[in-house]
Amino acid sequence: MPTVAPLDLDGHCVTASFLDDIPFFALADGMVHWLDHGQRSVRLHDGLLSATTTAKNDLMISGGEDGKVMTLTSAGVTAELASVGKKWVTSVASGPQGAVAYASGRNAWVRFADGKTKEFAHPRSVEGVAFSPKGMRIGVARYNGATLHFPAADGTPTELQWDGAHTGITFSPDGAFLVTTMQENALHGWKLVDAKHMRMTGYPAKVKSLSWSAKGKWLASSGAPAAIVWPFTGKDGPMGKAPLELGTRGNTMVTSVACHPSEDIVAIGYEDGMVLAVRFADAKEVLLRRPGKGAITSMAWDKEERRLAFGSAAGDCGVIDITG
Repeated sequence: MPTVAPLDLDGHCVTASFLDDIPFFALADGMVHWLDHGQRSVRLHDGLLSATTTAKNDLMISGGEDGKVMTLTSAGVTAELASVGKKWVTSVASGPQGAVAYASGRNAWVRFADGKTKEFAHPRSVEGVAFSPKGMRIGVARYNGATLHFPAADGTPTELQWDGAHTGITFSPDGAFLVTTMQENALHGWKLVDAKHMRMTGYPAKVKSLSWSAKGKWLASSGAPAAIVWPFTGKDGPMGKAPLELGTRGNTMVTSVACHPSEDIVAIGYEDGMVLAVRFADAKEVLLRRPGKGAITSMAWDKEERRLAFGSAAGDCGVIDITG
């Protein structure tokens, strides 16, 4: 049976993650807590809006209401990477070669490892930023679509139009597809080689969580009473194909998804705090955590693939050891 080590914090958990295999929990009030031979804490922001980790899991990057972009190491060392004055930093992303992207208002920036920055202005507010896994390219989610920039070159950006408010953005692991979450209950995608559209609709609620499977053949999403998992196995992605519906639980909504690092398994977090692990091949379910306080807002696997960190909207956080 999986075992749960609970951590009862006060406030909304924005990001649960591992840094050098130590579980970290970044809260909306700007405090970050971690479990390293006891609980430790540091104030990273005056109000934290977004946080992510580098691909190597050696650094947390965060943006806050204080207009700062900060980094945090597993040893608890903080540093300021950038500041945008009195505006809010609403989205951050970690990229190749130590690059970091962040967004505030209508602008997105890329900060290179040498400290140089490049600014990209947009006609409407930037809601999300993401790096492509191939080359130095960023995607920006905005009103009426997405924009692709090559920060290292002075070229014309690629505009991908689709009416509506696009709130988040992700590239497929092979760099072939771009998918955005929308203000309406839908995802939208583009096949980047020919800008072909992919509509993924039918959700009863907004999609707030996305996770690609290990080899990028599946995209798991929240926003329904099951994890909706779209197939990206063919050259046209999910077009004309039905998604898997995993972990269906009556009317209890899925609020967070985290695909396993190497196997076709997804951890599913629900609005009542429950967590299930479900296998894609046969929809076999394992209960990882019984219902608790608050909707699950973030989950992450460790490098050894045996622990899952989770956080909730009520600060009900913890670590699940799936090996028991």
